[in-house]
Amino acid sequence: MIMKKMNPVVHFEMQAEDRRRMADFYTKVFGWKAQMLGPEMGDYVLVTTSDIDENGRPKDAGMINGGFYPKREGSAPHPSVVIAVEDIKASMKDVVNAGGNVIGEPVEIPGVGIFVSFTDTENNRVSMIQPLMG
Repeated sequence: MIMKKMNPVVHFEMQAEDRRRMADFYTKVFGWKAQMLGPEMGDYVLVTTSDIDENGRPKDAGMINGGFYPKREGSAPHPSVVIAVEDIKASMKDVVNAGGNVIGEPVEIPGVGIFVSFTDTENNRVSMIQPLMG
């Protein structure tokens, strides 16, 4: 059996109906820091859950940061994880070949990388990102 390189979970996502209320909650309860992005970034809210380095990545191994996106009508409010991959096109083929389904086309997130979501064989919604190098 050929062993594939392991791809790490690098980010989590959850929905927010009211992003200010959500940011206040997680700041008060867990000490997280929220950065409100504008409409050009889909009103996304980046959250820092651990100390970060000069590149915006967690300093401590095993730590991840995340974000909240606007709640959409009819979407299930379940957390999602984002997996880093080296080649998003190849990983999309791997998802399909293993019985999963890619959701839509990859999108470029300015300054971050190329992102796409998929469902696994158990109908879990997961995402993957090909991060920008550097």
